[in-house]
Amino acid sequence: MRQDGRAMNGLLAVISRDWVGLPIALLVGGAGAWSLGLSGTWARVIGGIVVAVAVLMVLGSVRHLVCLAQVRAKCPPPGRLVDVGGYRMHVLVEGESATKPTVVWLPGGHASGHEFHRLHAVLRETTRSVLVDRPGSGWSDVGPFPRTTATEAVELFTALERAGLDGPFVLVGHSFGGLLAANAARRRPELVAGLVLLDPTPPDVIVYAMPNRSLTRSRATHLRAALCHLFGIHRGRGRGTDGPQGAVEPARTPPACTTQIDAFKTGSDCAAASIYSELSPIGMARRGWQTVVYDGDLADLRLLLVTPRDLTGGDEILDAVGDPVQAERLRRFYLNTRSRFLATSTRARRVYTPEGTGHNFPHEVPEFVTEVVRNLVDEIAEERRPPSSEPGG
Repeated sequence: MRQDGRAMNGLLAVISRDWVGLPIALLVGGAGAWSLGLSGTWARVIGGIVVAVAVLMVLGSVRHLVCLAQVRAKCPPPGRLVDVGGYRMHVLVEGESATKPTVVWLPGGHASGHEFHRLHAVLRETTRSVLVDRPGSGWSDVGPFPRTTATEAVELFTALERAGLDGPFVLVGHSFGGLLAANAARRRPELVAGLVLLDPTPPDVIVYAMPNRSLTRSRATHLRAALCHLFGIHRGRGRGTDGPQGAVEPARTPPACTTQIDAFKTGSDCAAASIYSELSPIGMARRGWQTVVYDGDLADLRLLLVTPRDLTGGDEILDAVGDPVQAERLRRFYLNTRSRFLATSTRARRVYTPEGTGHNFPHEVPEFVTEVVRNLVDEIAEERRPPSSEPGG
C-alpha cells in the first residue's frame, strides 16, 4: 500500500474521525463473538482473545473521546471558525491597521497557526496579524483527503476572505509553510503585497537530494500516532496534556491550548501524514506542477528569502554520508537550493539570519524575525502611501 495512494488517503480519512474507534472496536468484537460460536477449542480461544481485545479497544476509544471533550471544554477557539466548503478553519485576527498590510503566519510542517503565536503577539501591536490553523490542525476541522499544498493554498485565501479580510496580505511562511506561502502567492497575486520565506522547503531537495528516510519515518510516525490516539493511547503527546492521573490540566494561553488539542486529535496526525506524501520524489512528480513555484512565477512581488548562512544544525545529515567528498557535495547542494526562491521574483532579496542559527531560527531568534517582517510591512505601507499634495497645488 503506497502512502501517496488512494487506499492510504482513504484510511487516513476514516481514522481522522475521532469517534470511529468505537465502530471499529464493535466490528472486532463481533468477529470475536462469531468465533466463539464455532466448534473447536482453538476457535473459541481465539474468539475469546479477540473479544478481550475489542473490550480494551472500546475502553480506549471512550477514554479518547472523554479526554478530547475535556480539552475542548477547557480550550475554546480564541478566533473564528469559518466555513470553507463544508468544513471549518480557525482564523485568529488581532491588531488594527488602516494603512499597513495584514500579516499572515504559516509555521513549518503541518503545525497549527499558533505555533507562531509568540511572533504574532509582537506584530499585532503595530499592524493586523493573523494566525490560521490548516485543516486538521488546531481548532480547524480535518477537511477532505488527500491533503496537498495546492489545496491548502486555496483553502487559505478562502478562510481569510470568509473571515472578512480582503488584503493585501504579507504571507510569512517557515519551512513547509514557506512553500505553502509561495504557492498561495502564485495563485492569488492580487491579494499578496509581499512574501517573507523563512528557510522555505526547496522542492529540489525533495527530488534530487539523497533519499531522506526521516520524511518516510515521519509519515509512518504520524499514522501510528493517529491509531494510538483513536484507542486512548496519548502518552508522550504534547506538553502538559496529562496530569499525574491522566487528567487534562487547564491551559491559559492559546499556544498551550492548541498543543493540547493537537495532542489528542487524530485529525492533526492524519492530515500531516497525507500532505507529507508530497515530500517524496514520487509525490513531487505527481503534484509538482501544482505545488512548485518556478522561476519568474511571482513576477515583481516583494519577496524576502531569510536563511542561515550555513548548515548549522545539519551536521548529522552530512556526517551520515560517510564520504567527505560526497558530504561536501551535499553541503553545496543544500546551500544552493536554498537560493532557488530568489529566482521566482524580480524583487526578491536575501536576508541572512544571525550567526549560529539554523533552520529553526524563528524559535531561536523570534525578535529578529519580527523585526524583518515589521520592516517589510513598513516598506510596503510607505510605497503604497499616496504622495502628499504640494501647498497651492
